[in-house]
Amino acid sequence: MSIQKHNNPGTGCGACCLKVSDLSVTIGAQSILDGVSFHLHCGEITALIGPNGAGKSTLFRTILGQLPHGGVIEFQPAGGEKARPLMGYVPQSPAFDRSSPVSVLDFFAAAISDWPVFLPIPRKLRDKVSACLSRTHAEGLLDQRIGSLSGGQLQRVLLAMALEPLPHTLILDEPLSGVDVEGERQLMDMLDEIRQTYDLSILLSTHDFATLGHYADKVLLLHKRILRSGTPSEVLSSPEFKAVFHLDLGGEC
Repeated sequence: MSIQKHNNPGTGCGACCLKVSDLSVTIGAQSILDGVSFHLHCGEITALIGPNGAGKSTLFRTILGQLPHGGVIEFQPAGGEKARPLMGYVPQSPAFDRSSPVSVLDFFAAAISDWPVFLPIPRKLRDKVSACLSRTHAEGLLDQRIGSLSGGQLQRVLLAMALEPLPHTLILDEPLSGVDVEGERQLMDMLDEIRQTYDLSILLSTHDFATLGHYADKVLLLHKRILRSGTPSEVLSSPEFKAVFHLDLGGEC
């Protein structure tokens, strides 16, 4: 399935929008982020790129409310007043004990309910977990052991967890890490399906520059501050990108 980009009308916050304005984060005496500003619109995929140590994880943690900051992070739903956004988050490829007997059902049920993990899962909860997994076409993994999943299968499960309850903004930290080429294509097709089905905004970090032009509506080049933002072709062919990565991808965008 080829990915069709969603064209959001206008450039303002007429539709739902997460607006980050003049964001700064200082840890100890070190300035990690300085004057970061951008918008995330519902129905769009935004890719965050930057070298190691650029502040990508710090930016994610700040948007998720885990770090104190200067500046403003505000959410405006479509046609409504400013509100507190609901965030979904997929961390970067967590490690699991491959010998663990914990199933996807056990793992998921513990995450979304208070049901004791040492008791049999009731039918109603099992059906709910299956319905959640169906959002990422992963219901067939329900009874598999977490430790037996491939990288792509694990990302489907984690993505389904991040979509319960449905968020306004979905943040993914290096979702393509540890996923093979076929799994990568399937995952990006799925993200495209999710953003169109639920009209949410997706912010993901990646080092896979070659695929940006196929799925990202917008790219943010971060190195303590936003050095460049725009379409994949605009950012990847920019002098700022060349200066940071010492690459010339202008002819490949």
